[in-house]
Amino acid sequence: NSVPNHKHTIHKVSMSKSSSSSYEKYEVRKRNPNPKSCALLVIDMQNYFSSMAAPILANLNTTITLCRRASIPVIFTRHSHKSPSDHGMLHEWWSGDLIIDGTVEADLITALDRKGDDMVVEKSTYSAFRKTGLEEKLVEMGVDEVIVTGVMTNLCCETTAREAFIRGFRVFFSTDATATSDVDLHEATLKNMAYGFAYLIDSHNLK
Repeated sequence: NSVPNHKHTIHKVSMSKSSSSSYEKYEVRKRNPNPKSCALLVIDMQNYFSSMAAPILANLNTTITLCRRASIPVIFTRHSHKSPSDHGMLHEWWSGDLIIDGTVEADLITALDRKGDDMVVEKSTYSAFRKTGLEEKLVEMGVDEVIVTGVMTNLCCETTAREAFIRGFRVFFSTDATATSDVDLHEATLKNMAYGFAYLIDSHNLK
């Protein structure tokens, strides 16, 4: 979930149109999450992505609140790199512009509705399942469905959703509590998710 060296420019790109009101055009299938077997994944809502994350923060916190009311566990992920050994291809791909562990940029945004006992999964690549133990934790919790929210829609959120699907989890993908640098990339992911990987939801139809 890294962005190029011009991140300070790209982060200021706003979503020029709302896909939460129009995502129905991508819907192929409809289904509601089962609160008894579902978990909410909040992907990489960190200071590094604060400008990008700010527009969806209210919708995300609403989603978190609704999930808590339904006793759905909330799991946060935090992307960072501790040493060159965990850089992988990301160092090459983003010209070394990575989120370094221990910096303010690596911290989760304080305005998130996060409780002290919420699980935080540490990761160092796009997928929240790669060498994190997340799959084992979800199985242990009796979870077989996940709701994906956070940033970036087309990188860490999409990769995590694809991996969840491949691992046998039913996936729900939020249209208004995910964000990325460009509206076309955001909507391309929504279209692809609806076609082959996930049911689309938003913070309104969860109520």
